[in-house]
Amino acid sequence: MSELRIREAVRALILDDDDRVLLVRFDFPARTVWAIPGGGIDGDESDEHALRRELGEELGLTEPDIGEHLWNRLHIFPFINGLYDGQRERAYLVRVRSGFEPRPHFTWEQLNAEYLFEIRWWTLAELQAASSTGEITTAPRRLAALVDDLLTNGPPPGPPDVEP
Repeated sequence: MSELRIREAVRALILDDDDRVLLVRFDFPARTVWAIPGGGIDGDESDEHALRRELGEELGLTEPDIGEHLWNRLHIFPFINGLYDGQRERAYLVRVRSGFEPRPHFTWEQLNAEYLFEIRWWTLAELQAASSTGEITTAPRRLAALVDDLLTNGPPPGPPDVEP
């Protein structure tokens, strides 16, 4: 069997001063998923450069204060375009002021072409309730628990691997 083709990616857990989390909704043909913003690393980009580019494209966040490396996530799934068999993500903490409202540099047509259809702030309570009832699916699946742990205990001493 040949090796899996894994895309390298970065994502940002964006929290505002009120500890709300900013999520993006992906509507894929087979399912809908709420995730933290970010995306693939192009060529030899550093994590920081790729994350800054992605946050500008998706949110209009041009000067993000990129904090701690929070976790790693390997997710095996066939990409719709057939180029990859999965994605390896590194998630970083990004804090913004309350009142930040996303203004993507990409048009909604461009975002929709990448299956991104909504950007929304969530309180931890809203995220926990919607996740626990199955109203939404998040990536990673335990996103609400990861956010709760971060807010309760601070960043982990080393980035753990989390399940898809």
